[in-house]
Amino acid sequence: MLLSKRPEMFLPGLWPSYFSEAKGCLVTDLDGEKFIDMTIMGIGTNTLGYGHDEVDAAVMETIRKGNMSTLSCPEEVLLAEKLIEINPWAEMVRFARTGGEANAIAIRIARAASGKDQVAICGYHGWHDWYLSTNHNEGDGLADHLLPGLHPAGVPKSLKNTVFPFHYNNFSELLKIVAENNIGVIKMEVERNFGPEEDFLQRVRDLATQHNIVLIFDECTSGFRETFGGIHKKYGVEPDVAMYGKTIGNGYALTAVVGKRSVMEAAQKTFISSTFWTERIGPAAALKTLEVMERIKSWDIITGKGHKMRDGWEKLAKKNHLNITISGIPSISTYSFNHSDALKFKTLLTQEMLKRGFLASTNFYAAVAHEDVHFDRYFENLDDIYHLIYKCINGQDNIDALLEGPVCHSGFKRLN
Repeated sequence: MLLSKRPEMFLPGLWPSYFSEAKGCLVTDLDGEKFIDMTIMGIGTNTLGYGHDEVDAAVMETIRKGNMSTLSCPEEVLLAEKLIEINPWAEMVRFARTGGEANAIAIRIARAASGKDQVAICGYHGWHDWYLSTNHNEGDGLADHLLPGLHPAGVPKSLKNTVFPFHYNNFSELLKIVAENNIGVIKMEVERNFGPEEDFLQRVRDLATQHNIVLIFDECTSGFRETFGGIHKKYGVEPDVAMYGKTIGNGYALTAVVGKRSVMEAAQKTFISSTFWTERIGPAAALKTLEVMERIKSWDIITGKGHKMRDGWEKLAKKNHLNITISGIPSISTYSFNHSDALKFKTLLTQEMLKRGFLASTNFYAAVAHEDVHFDRYFENLDDIYHLIYKCINGQDNIDALLEGPVCHSGFKRLN
């Protein structure tokens, strides 16, 4: 159902695939085993922690009053007003329930507003036809956008050469795409593995303005992690449209497309509609989540915890003579072993940490629920495993003999 949750991405054959309970940062599997989640926290959906009492109480009250009706729920209006308050450059909002839907909505509206079909992209934007059609172009166009090996089976070949990828911070590449094609939309993640250089974001904004191109910032992953809103606020560059997801409902399904009236009104020229976009739980959860976030300044808390994790990785790697490279924004940090056996080391780490009561890999999505006691225990155990990895590197141990199953996957792999 979700590539990022597949067991083979962590520990093939041994990863506990299903959970029975989740609270704070503790996850219980179907056998009753409890684990401290020091990895992806629901793929970044729960920055306040699993089962947050205030958010869950708001949802339970919604269920008590009724989730669906012939009439629309007022929470969607209140949420739209709050998002426009957070994004003062925007004037209109559309809601969905998944990031892929939000991306598809934004592209449809932007194409309708620009009157052009061709799109330039940078980053990961979901699974829909419009995005995956990039791989009908020459080469594996999405290989540098997190997921190598995605096959566009089932995507109409007529969509070839409608979507063109460019690399982050490579402004000349984008400039060439715009010069050689009839680009109506630029869609990009504001920041993922590293930040903008040489005023990159502002130059993209200026280029879009000069050519009447709709600029979309995909903040489904980055939103509410370093600011109260999009990470674009950190850089002072405003898009025409932005999408928010993951963090906005703390585990409940809600995504939002926020934009300028001049672009968003183009939705009236096309058809965008879905029954379950009008259910009540999503906006009720999002309203309470935003309230809690704003009150405790959750973005500062999780950024601090992200720095704590990165500092710990660096300290232990240095102590154990390991060479690692850390990337990502602090609250969604990741690292890799700079070694030919990197995936084997990653698999061993996951295998051994699981035995010690942790869901752990080489990434960390910070949550308010992560406490010092969790970090202390995590680093104590990670130190031992880093030492074991070092012994494999210097020949004292054999990595292949230590692994109890297959090596984890590095990206998308089709099943034969």
